[in-house]
Amino acid sequence: VQLQASGGGLVQAGDSLRLSCHASGRTANMGWFRRAPGKEREFVAAITLTGRNKYYAESVKGRATISRDHPENTVYLQLNSLRPEDTAVYYCAVGGTGVQSANLLRAVAAYGIWGQGTLVTVSS
Repeated sequence: VQLQASGGGLVQAGDSLRLSCHASGRTANMGWFRRAPGKEREFVAAITLTGRNKYYAESVKGRATISRDHPENTVYLQLNSLRPEDTAVYYCAVGGTGVQSANLLRAVAAYGIWGQGTLVTVSS
């Protein structure tokens, strides 16, 4: 499986963006992470294979929506009310196909395949 993330760009605070992650093959539980300049990679959102369960970091809860389109093999991350502190490279990743706990899906270690990242820059 290869992942292609897109949708990043330069926006102003308060704007919205929709990030896309297209997978070349069969996918599983999916996650979005981000790495801000000088910081560690951090969890943003995850969605299970069926799409039934979704998890969000506290920093984006209420402003982000993760979704997936199975026929298109694509996972989306809608980000609203963007803030300068949302500036980061956003990565999508493929996790397992089985049941993975909410805590596990928040961890980098739960994901085995990563996309190349898409840069989101939010100006104040």
